[in-house]
Amino acid sequence: MAKDPVCKKDVDEATATAKSEYKGKTYYFCCSGCKESFDKEPGKYVKSEKSGCCGH
Repeated sequence: MAKDPVCKKDVDEATATAKSEYKGKTYYFCCSGCKESFDKEPGKYVKSEKSGCCGH
């Protein structure tokens, strides 16, 4: 199971309504609306991959 980065619902990768790739990673969505929101501002939904508790 994957977690929809927009609404935080659990999504089965095999039956996900939609998916997008961002920085080499695939994200799965429960509906096309969540995918559209993600595609407009992916950085808003994906945590920084920098180390440390505060993103540094």
